[in-house]
Amino acid sequence: MNHSIHSADRGTHMKIVVVALVAGIAVAAFGIAARTNADYSQTAQSTHVIKAGKPVVVTSAGTSEIR
Repeated sequence: MNHSIHSADRGTHMKIVVVALVAGIAVAAFGIAARTNADYSQTAQSTHVIKAGKPVVVTSAGTSEIR
């Protein structure tokens, strides 16, 4: 077994290239499969507009206040 990429023979280099190629294809296939399952098809009739409400201030002093 070669422990350095500089002293590796042609077979070892080929194994590294093949493993990297297979890993790249697997990542690309996973990304394509994840994207095709999502529903991004919005039309002008199905868009939902969310309007901002009144401003709210949230604070926390760590103690509970009883009124």
